[in-house]
Amino acid sequence: MQQTPKSLRQKIGLFGKTNAGKSSFLNMISGQDTSIVSDIHGTTTDIVEKPMELLPLGPVLFLDTAGLNDSSDLGKKRSGRSKNAIKQVDVAVIITTAEDCETDLKTAEDCAKENIPIITVFNKSDLAMPSQEAVCKFEKFGKTITLSCIDKSQRQRNTEVFKETLQESLPKDFPSHTLFEGLIKAASHVIFVVPIDSGAPKGRLILPQVQALRDILDTNALVSLTQPNTYKEMLDKLKTKPDLVVCDSQVVDFVVENTPPDVKLTTFSIIFARNKGELQTFTDGGRKIATLTPADKILIAESCTHHPLGEDIGRVKIPNLLKRRLGFSPQIDFCAGKDFPQNLQDYSLIIHCGACMLSRREMLSRIETCKQSGIAITNYGVTISFLQGVGERVVEVFENKFN
Repeated sequence: MQQTPKSLRQKIGLFGKTNAGKSSFLNMISGQDTSIVSDIHGTTTDIVEKPMELLPLGPVLFLDTAGLNDSSDLGKKRSGRSKNAIKQVDVAVIITTAEDCETDLKTAEDCAKENIPIITVFNKSDLAMPSQEAVCKFEKFGKTITLSCIDKSQRQRNTEVFKETLQESLPKDFPSHTLFEGLIKAASHVIFVVPIDSGAPKGRLILPQVQALRDILDTNALVSLTQPNTYKEMLDKLKTKPDLVVCDSQVVDFVVENTPPDVKLTTFSIIFARNKGELQTFTDGGRKIATLTPADKILIAESCTHHPLGEDIGRVKIPNLLKRRLGFSPQIDFCAGKDFPQNLQDYSLIIHCGACMLSRREMLSRIETCKQSGIAITNYGVTISFLQGVGERVVEVFENKFN
């Protein structure tokens, strides 16, 4: 359970005013002193992440945010980060009290604009019960619960009530579909072309390949694995052609060249691009590459901060491929981490990483931000395929099955 990546967990955000009991609520649910609890306002200064196994839901990630009503200069920065977290979560839990709910109603409105399911928890019921009027205001946005986080005798009951409410509120489409939905069926034969390079962990496959392999097995399909240098030999030994070939983006030109045109073919990156975001949008962004001019600026966006290797895909390989394909050195900026830049209007194209550190909701939120700004967006895998001149070939298999 602890090894489940954050991007594959349901993300549950805890929002509310300072000293409303967000940290106490998280401690109650987890049964641990996960967050510091104090009567002093503003104790939580940054987002606290707590991964848990919340049965029967499975692996989840709680985000305990700073209070949204801290008016100090530092508090405004904390509140800004908490508001940004709204775009990251699959469900918002608003912790409020019987007194002064207006700030929390604004938070509920912000979450509703993002189409995020909302649960309101009226905390501190040992001190005061919420009015029916207050409850009705929040019931417009979702379900409500009334409890006291500090009443240890009610911990088990409160936790069960919350889990039941959470299960009813969470999106039913997590993830939106299986990796190979609509592409294969039971007994289909799939070939994985998996290069073992410096980026692969010694003795293991990288996580996306493992996830894809598991998805094939869950479909009761057949799978064969090979490296690029033995791919042609494998094809020659098969009595029948495979139903699908999936390869690493970095060898896509070689695999396309050596795959019969009537065999369906795509890449791991594109499989995950459909699962994590909007493949049609990414494909449209990939097609825009051919129209770029020296006056256009490109933003290469990474969702994590990492130490780039010598042949880093985003920092080295894609810029070199762009230069070779376009015939000039394009203007490129880079960004990394959770915060998406605000100046997207400065760019003609966003090339996003595979988003392995982001949830589907986070990636969809970034895509929507680009759409609202009128900026094209694509991702690493789609970009590499189009820069290699095989983009249309590897997205052909998804016709009418993009998202």
